[in-house]
Amino acid sequence: MTATNLPTRSRQFLIVAALIVAVPCLLLCVRPAGAAPLHPAAATTSAPTLRMQLGEQEIAYRVIGSGNGVPLLLLNRFRGTMDHWDPKLIDALAAQRPVLMFDQPGFGRSSGQPSDSLGAFAATATRVASRLGYRQVDVLGFSMGGTVALQLVLDHPGFVRRAVIAGSGPGHVPIDAARAAPPDASIWQVATKPVNDHEDFLFLFFEATPTSRAAGQAYLARLTARGDAFAKQVEPVAWQAQLRAAMAVGSPETSLLPRLNEVRQPVLVANGRHDVMVPTYASYAMAQELPNARLVIYPDSGHGFLFQYPEAFSAEVNRFLEER
Repeated sequence: MTATNLPTRSRQFLIVAALIVAVPCLLLCVRPAGAAPLHPAAATTSAPTLRMQLGEQEIAYRVIGSGNGVPLLLLNRFRGTMDHWDPKLIDALAAQRPVLMFDQPGFGRSSGQPSDSLGAFAATATRVASRLGYRQVDVLGFSMGGTVALQLVLDHPGFVRRAVIAGSGPGHVPIDAARAAPPDASIWQVATKPVNDHEDFLFLFFEATPTSRAAGQAYLARLTARGDAFAKQVEPVAWQAQLRAAMAVGSPETSLLPRLNEVRQPVLVANGRHDVMVPTYASYAMAQELPNARLVIYPDSGHGFLFQYPEAFSAEVNRFLEER
């Protein structure tokens, strides 16, 4: 007997049953125009390097993980590329959400003219995420990427839901002699060497304790798990432009610190107890100015605390991003 030969009541029952099955499928399978694309799950060490065209610039990017959470946009450190993100940290963050990483124009695997403006870095980040269909993102910026994240929240507030600022600062922060000291000039002599080796990195990012150094060495070993890791480094012309962008907020008049009271998004500020690159006191100063901030300081660690404590930091970030 066909459906058309069934009694009216039976036909109505079949139609309702079909809708019960079909409607959830439609809701799950048909996404509104402009929604973020669905990406297959991929680990940090195996995610393919994809490319998009933004005008004359070709942007290299990767999408890690999957899930229905709000996408997390990563912003690289000074002289950093996609290959410098810790696989152990990123895979833990990507368990519940897509994680997007990319290289700015002229940096690493991306072509184009490198910018020397925080505003331009922030604008490119929004363009990259928008081109992928993301209407709103969470942001995690590390080191100088954290300063770019602050600029992004200030310039494009509707695009950011929550922000994580790791090992970073807003530019100039007044020094409280009782709690902080000016950074040692030798730090930037090492940071701006033509080529940094592993010892330079351990000096800049980790404490001089056996435990912190061991954690730093373990992090460096994890980075080699990707077969094509560091195929492209940041050229001097690019990181020098990056340095000019950082210096542009290096005075009391240009610092982002006085503007942080404009930020309405929840912000997680985190650092190691002894950051020689961006003094830990800057994290405290930011947390004081941000209206909706929390501050987490990790022991026996410095600038690279998030790679020394990938489990603890990823758990903290996941809790923060999943709050309602």
